[in-house]
Amino acid sequence: MSWWSRVAERHWPPRWLYTTYERQVLGGLDKGSLPGHVAVLADGNRRWARMNAPGQPLVAGYRAGAARLLEFVEWCDEADLKVVTLWVLSTENLQRSDDDELSPLLDVIDSLVKDLAATGRWRVQAVGALDLLPEGLAASLRESSESTAGNTGMHVNVAIAYGGRHELRDAVRSLLADRAEAGATLEEVARTLEIDEISEHLYTKGQPDPDLIIRTSGEQRLSGFLLWQSAHSEYYFCEALWPDFRRVDFVRALRSYTQRERRYGR
Repeated sequence: MSWWSRVAERHWPPRWLYTTYERQVLGGLDKGSLPGHVAVLADGNRRWARMNAPGQPLVAGYRAGAARLLEFVEWCDEADLKVVTLWVLSTENLQRSDDDELSPLLDVIDSLVKDLAATGRWRVQAVGALDLLPEGLAASLRESSESTAGNTGMHVNVAIAYGGRHELRDAVRSLLADRAEAGATLEEVARTLEIDEISEHLYTKGQPDPDLIIRTSGEQRLSGFLLWQSAHSEYYFCEALWPDFRRVDFVRALRSYTQRERRYGR
């Protein structure tokens, strides 16, 4: 490939053309049909690093992914969404990553949550089994979350040390502890337990379930993400690795969602 071909491939189509297209698509969407809660599995950061930063530590991909997450939250806010959930670290990631990779990743996540909180615009909440994280990091995440408690803007969940099975386990443990404190026996709980009671003990209690779940990098599975909450969610799968996910991809996901008929299992 010639030098000119490489330059043309990198810069075509130009950004202004994408911006025009994005505005046209967004302008044509029925605002009342947009999702209220969008969740994203920001997948593909390590693969992006291997392809785009060869020879560099994998943290280069995590940093690029975090920068794109900040942009993504802005896009969601501009679309007037109410809740966004970002999955940045699973319980499986904690188990399989060596310390040389995990420690820099945790630093990137801590900085991401601090940056989201520092805007002063959104209610930021770290959700997950934070007790599995280093004590200092867990404390920092809680501090960042608490600093936004009074914000009235969009609600931003950052799922850290999150696993759907862990969440359900913790919800059941919390429910049983509350009922026991109220004097109920195990037999009484088993006889009277209702579905809504479990929902009230999830990490995302009090929030609407996700309407749309986006996963990048070509993977087409949930991997345990929001197992309980996603019962009636719509899914959108994108081939792009997360750091390459563009606003135009987000706009297309919204358009796809508005074109679907949601039946909620009926």
